[in-house]
Amino acid sequence: MTQPPNQPPHGGFGPPPDHQPQGGGFGAPTTSPPPHPGLPPQQPQPGYGYPQQPGPYGAPAAPGTPGPYGYPQQPQQPGYGYPAQPPTVPANPWSGQGGDGRRNRTALSVVVAAVVAIALIIGGGIWYAKSSGGDGKKHDTGTSTGSTGGKDGTGGTSGGSSTGGTEKAPADSASSVLFKIPMPKTDGLGITSGSWLTDKVYAKSGIAEIVGYDPAKGSKLWTVKLPGPICSASSHVTSDNRTAVVFRPRTPAKNTSVGCTRIAAIDLDAGKALWMKSVKTGDVLMDFSHVTVGQRTVAAGGLAGGTALDIDSGKLLWRPKPDGTCRDLGYGGGAKLVAVRTCDPYGNEQLHIQTIGPGTGKVISDYTMPSGIEDASVVSTDPLVVAADVGHSAGDGSGVSDYFSIDNTTGRLRTRISAPGDTYAGRCNGISHSEDCKGIVVGNDRLYLATERHDGNVEYSKTNEIVAFDLDTGKQTGQRAAAGDGYALYPLRMDGGNLLAYKSPPYDKGGQIVSIDGGSFQTTKLMENPATRSVRMAEAHMLPEFAEIRFGHGRLYMSAVFAKRVDTEHGGGYLVLAFGTGD
Repeated sequence: MTQPPNQPPHGGFGPPPDHQPQGGGFGAPTTSPPPHPGLPPQQPQPGYGYPQQPGPYGAPAAPGTPGPYGYPQQPQQPGYGYPAQPPTVPANPWSGQGGDGRRNRTALSVVVAAVVAIALIIGGGIWYAKSSGGDGKKHDTGTSTGSTGGKDGTGGTSGGSSTGGTEKAPADSASSVLFKIPMPKTDGLGITSGSWLTDKVYAKSGIAEIVGYDPAKGSKLWTVKLPGPICSASSHVTSDNRTAVVFRPRTPAKNTSVGCTRIAAIDLDAGKALWMKSVKTGDVLMDFSHVTVGQRTVAAGGLAGGTALDIDSGKLLWRPKPDGTCRDLGYGGGAKLVAVRTCDPYGNEQLHIQTIGPGTGKVISDYTMPSGIEDASVVSTDPLVVAADVGHSAGDGSGVSDYFSIDNTTGRLRTRISAPGDTYAGRCNGISHSEDCKGIVVGNDRLYLATERHDGNVEYSKTNEIVAFDLDTGKQTGQRAAAGDGYALYPLRMDGGNLLAYKSPPYDKGGQIVSIDGGSFQTTKLMENPATRSVRMAEAHMLPEFAEIRFGHGRLYMSAVFAKRVDTEHGGGYLVLAFGTGD
């Protein structure tokens, strides 16, 4: 494989001067896009392993018997209890016009952001870390999704042995519902990406607001009102619990489009907006598809390139240069700040993965992705791991066929891990939401991946595993955690040297949170949710592929990333479900 160049490409952070962003670029595309992996199904699906036809409720019927609303029709289909095909993209509530294929997907993703990945959703809680940023100051590396997690930014030691964690098994793992927050009223589809957990508050985005709740009681502690709907939210938080969101300057009128041109920094403990700002490139307001926080820098990216502001003061740190030849398409935050950058003309892009200085955007290291890769997602910034669908070979809409482990000091490729889409279940939403990856966690210098579901030992059951890859050699470590018949394991975050995971349940059980020992890979149950019908149906609307999951201090928070029409008959209608054990 060709080695990356020793020097990063020259040029600024902006698009070429004759390619300024066009109006209406964030609406629905004029051509039908491929199914989007980050969207919820068109109708609610029950939890993993539900039967085909309840007879009395919950009793399986003969294979192929038509089931009730939301139930699968053929138990032989892949992903039993889940949609057989990637879900269809719903109509954009603020539609405009798209451009070419790549711009269409990027534009559409602005409206349907998740993460968010997230991140991915992906799992979270209260975990802080600090590292030196080379400027004599300490920089925050905390994350609410925990894709890296742990106090050292990697979740433990590089040797993969367990260093323990803060989440301990309670005397009784049976949980109860702490509180439920109803879905905000909406006439269509609204984005509610963003949920964070601190020592003091559980905070969740609404359509045009962020609300802080008491973590145990669910009572409102504060509300931050925004002028317009949220577009994207960072999953990362600083050590003093500050984060960032991108939002629209106003609520669009029906059949009109308003860009995501505003950035806000939020103090989650104080319950206030520190600042709200827009950034121009030339005379044009920049439109942003996503935002992240890394080392006290707020970095937001979009089609026109990227910009960065100081999280405390809102001071502008950089923005695209009108005559620049480079543009930042996406960012990864947390322990370090990483840019996905192109320095080539439109239509001939070659991506560069660059670790950059948080205060200046100066390139610290550069890795050039292989030619032909048009999209990439940042799974982790320290250690640096990037996901890509090489040659569109994944074939399952996941956006991932390979993982690239990169030395973010030298830019050297450490190893490349092949992860065929029909074998592994990691999903990423690409540059437009560059950190929105799910089913993937990095820690202990390992890559932890969920496998696709396959037949279990019990008739009609499905199951899966979590496996580990060494980020230096690219080989599997031999560590494998099995979900068990009817369950599906889904990695959430690191807890010290241990891996936390959610177990999607069979039709007659509640979901579980388990801790997987980083050395032995033995699992310990930390929580099991109630198996009552009403709770099971509500939990089934919060499948980890399509919701945000936060877990910390023995409490689990599951939240929707879209506000949609309420489906109370089948357990829907909730923005947040919170569970806790007795300890």
